[in-house]
Amino acid sequence: MNRCKAAAPRPTTRGSRRKPLASYRTLVNYKTAKFQPYYLQGETQSDISWVNLSYDEKTGDGFFLVKFRPGGCSIPHEHLKWEEFVVLEGSIEDCDGTVYKAGDCVSLKAGSRHVSSSKSGATTAVFIRGGFRNLTAREKVDS
Repeated sequence: MNRCKAAAPRPTTRGSRRKPLASYRTLVNYKTAKFQPYYLQGETQSDISWVNLSYDEKTGDGFFLVKFRPGGCSIPHEHLKWEEFVVLEGSIEDCDGTVYKAGDCVSLKAGSRHVSSSKSGATTAVFIRGGFRNLTAREKVDS
């Protein structure tokens, strides 16, 4: 039997049936998604927008899309756990001068402090665990 072929739905114990796969799925195309104003860092930013696929503001865990307008810049912040993202379109520059371009996959460990910007605009897919906190005026980003 070809394991890639979907098996016919079968009843689980006690005759109950599982919900259809579609009820567990969120599907968004980043090219046609309806981006909303980004507010996760405490203030709405006009130069960044987002689409929430599974991000939970209470736990700080989840997956979302972020779109930087040309000249867009995040607020300086520290990751409490991991941040990982894929640049889907455009490019982003981190505060240490590293430029991430379309196709790059980035993983930042807990404790990393940074601010990201995009001169020409960019779209990213972000996976985050544990959330983040904004840096105070006295705290520095990593160089």
